[in-house]
Amino acid sequence: MAERNGGGTSGAAGRAPTADRPDMVRNVVLVGHSGAGKTTLVEALLAATGTVQRAGRVEDGTTVSDFDEVEVRQQRSVNLSLAPVVHNGIKINLLDTPGYADFVGDLRAGLRAADAALFVVSAAEGIDGLTRMLWDECATVGMPRAVVITKIDHQRANFDEVLVSCQDAFGDGVAPLYLPVDGTGLLGLLSQRHFDYSGGSRTEREPDAEQLELIEQYRGELIEGIIQESEDESLMDRYLSGEEIDTKVLIDDLEKAVARAGFHPVLATAPGVGLPELLEVITQGFPCPPEHRLPEITTLDGKAVRVQPCDPDGPLVAEVVKTTSDPYVGRISLVRVFSGTLRPDQTVHVSGHVPDREHDLDERIGALTSPLGKTQRTIGKCVAGDVCVVAKLAHAETGDTLSDKERPLLMTPWEMPDPLLPVAIRAKSKADEDKMSQALGRLVAEDPTLRLENNAETRQLVLWCMGEAHADVLLDRLAKRHGVEVEKIELRVPLRETFGGRAQGMGRNVKQTGGHGQYAVCHVEVEPLPSGGGFEFVDKIVGGVVPRQFIPSVEKGVRAQMDRGVVAGYPMVDIRVTLYDGKAHSVDSSDMAFQIAGQLALREAAAKVPALLLEPVDEVSVLVSDEYVGAVMSDLSSRRGRVLGTEAVGTGRTLVRAEVPELEITRYAIDLRSMSHGTGSFHRGFLRYEPLPSHLADKVATTVD
Repeated sequence: MAERNGGGTSGAAGRAPTADRPDMVRNVVLVGHSGAGKTTLVEALLAATGTVQRAGRVEDGTTVSDFDEVEVRQQRSVNLSLAPVVHNGIKINLLDTPGYADFVGDLRAGLRAADAALFVVSAAEGIDGLTRMLWDECATVGMPRAVVITKIDHQRANFDEVLVSCQDAFGDGVAPLYLPVDGTGLLGLLSQRHFDYSGGSRTEREPDAEQLELIEQYRGELIEGIIQESEDESLMDRYLSGEEIDTKVLIDDLEKAVARAGFHPVLATAPGVGLPELLEVITQGFPCPPEHRLPEITTLDGKAVRVQPCDPDGPLVAEVVKTTSDPYVGRISLVRVFSGTLRPDQTVHVSGHVPDREHDLDERIGALTSPLGKTQRTIGKCVAGDVCVVAKLAHAETGDTLSDKERPLLMTPWEMPDPLLPVAIRAKSKADEDKMSQALGRLVAEDPTLRLENNAETRQLVLWCMGEAHADVLLDRLAKRHGVEVEKIELRVPLRETFGGRAQGMGRNVKQTGGHGQYAVCHVEVEPLPSGGGFEFVDKIVGGVVPRQFIPSVEKGVRAQMDRGVVAGYPMVDIRVTLYDGKAHSVDSSDMAFQIAGQLALREAAAKVPALLLEPVDEVSVLVSDEYVGAVMSDLSSRRGRVLGTEAVGTGRTLVRAEVPELEITRYAIDLRSMSHGTGSFHRGFLRYEPLPSHLADKVATTVD
């Protein structure tokens, strides 16, 4: 790594870096909370490798990664972006991810496209709960990781404190490879050298006595950690016996341990400090794509297929990890190639299995490009292991597989969280309404964490989002990218009505005119059923007072009135209607006459007894860290919820099960995140309807527009 005398950097500003072999590629995703410095670090690496002349700044909107209008205005990443650089002949695809929890879909897409992860932590702010959860997620799949502590030159920087926090949060195998010196230099623990950047360039010298003492304090722990992951069982005995282990041996074992995800070096950076060291860890320690385990691959009918990892001459298997749209270019797909080679003008098979979006067709590949911010640089091919951009794939969506048309294949999709924040919207004008459907369809194709619902009961269009920030970005894109202005409106929860007691009603539909008239009279008795009882229609007609052919007409009319409601405009449920008497006319009675009579009878019965409003109750499961269980249970109770129990899940996490009225959890995605500091998650599903408390019934909208 950089301890090998830290070889130089190389890059070519303006030219797209390319790779001819998979082993000359490194795919690295940058992970960390918002404000940790991921985008700033990408900018510094772009400048250090000569990819750009000068690093941009998040504060003034000049960064390569954050070029979207929303990102420039908000001064934070909301999209996954790719920034390729070259160091010592190796192409490094830097995948910069958003740090805010609302944009976890782009973060997970970055994890899918990468072979290793850089966890970026601020020396001035420490780590958050979401970063801890992502570390565990990467550990589960065996993804190699390193930690970069940024902003070591900040006036509030505390490297030692943040290092301890990382070791406590991330567990075994986390140890510093370098120590910062006054924010302008680094102490190499293996080489025992002082790398000084204070003059604007990197110089190397012997550490002073105080620095040597600091090195010795950390060096032993580092060496022991490396040796523990070594395949040489005698190495620890030699070290403990006092033998000085050759630095080259330690570096070789360190690189192997990092690639196997057994050891996680901690590095330190600031503007212009520590970048060569970081680049060496990426190129020498992180694995190349052939060492990365492929996701499961099947035929379209579900049969498992074995594919040689990252063989450029093998069958084509690529995946769309991110989809965006441009008003001028059209749909733009960020693609990771796992096997084979992708070439311009190639015809590929597109297959997908996202619910409600299945498709199976051939498409022709246009030009292949390598992105650098807004700039798309043409490339001649994309080999297995590399990442590129494909324009104008009309049908491919995020998560879809691209394969040979003669041998269609399908990759198992990565797991995405469910969007649980509903936001009701409506178009501001008729012109916006005409364009809204197509624009929303494009947003859904781009973003797997967005779900669109056209609620037939409330007659509202609902966007299910990850959070408020996610919703704001979506509405901004509708306006700026697609020219569709919409506004948020109050969300309606679909309620139900039922009878509060037994009542009788008569429906009389008698209209005599000069010609054919209407004649139908029916008497019904209505009584409530237990929750979930549905609807029962009982025929107790005797003597033929209502002819047999018109009895189904009465039931049809009753059902039609139930769908419209009788008091507040909500559908009626859980009642039994008994038809026990009526009258008919030999000429003027008809199917429609008795349908209307059935409606009138139900409405008259409803006027005689109190009507009850029923609210939907959801079954809710909340997964949180143990420290927040008490707060979560108390909060659920305050939402009129019934806590059913808890159970331990793994180490340090608890699943809380409860039943909660849907009216009380429309914004729970936001509240839980705040309550659990970003570490909580929940699932919900409809359970049943229950009577709405009388003191709340008046507060609920009683009509549907």
